[in-house]
Amino acid sequence: MFDSYLKESIIGRAIKDKKISIKFYNPMDFCKPKERVDGRPYGGGPGMVLRPEFFLKTFGKINLRYGVDVKKKVKIVLFSTSGKKFTTSYAKTAAKKYSDIILISGRYEGIDARVQKILKAEEISIGDYVLTGGELPAMVLIDSISRQIPGVLGKYESLEEERVSSSEVYTRPEILKYKGKKYRVPKVLLSGNHKNIEEWKKNKKE
Repeated sequence: MFDSYLKESIIGRAIKDKKISIKFYNPMDFCKPKERVDGRPYGGGPGMVLRPEFFLKTFGKINLRYGVDVKKKVKIVLFSTSGKKFTTSYAKTAAKKYSDIILISGRYEGIDARVQKILKAEEISIGDYVLTGGELPAMVLIDSISRQIPGVLGKYESLEEERVSSSEVYTRPEILKYKGKKYRVPKVLLSGNHKNIEEWKKNKKE
């Protein structure tokens, strides 16, 4: 699922240039043949819950490559619909503060809550909706946090990252004709007055 995404565009270039490094660890590798990786939730409820042992064993494997002094720079994230909302501000802080970020992605109804408690992982949500698994949220964090690492974005991309922007953007033609109607670019964007343009963008952003 990650393979094609990580080879493309800015992220693919960042990996190739060794600005970032991404490693994968599969908890299912610690599951014995014919052994179930999930179980019915205690207390009842729909779906199945991923058992904690496999995630803890996987974390033990990951943790072996860190020195004692580096521990303070490692961030552990577990994706949860009830977690703290992920934002660009969070991405900037994470990129600056941590040398390594471990993303724990689950499926089904989630991972046994003891994994979060034992590892003291921070629960993060990318929005108020439910997804099939934690792979897409992991890609979102990889993309957003990577953009904040020096050298990942080119000079032009870095400039655009810091500019005031809005979701309402325009390009040529100045007048678009569609089904008998004319749709024009807002006059302020054609004025050349950068102060007024930035003010217009701020208002649209709000």
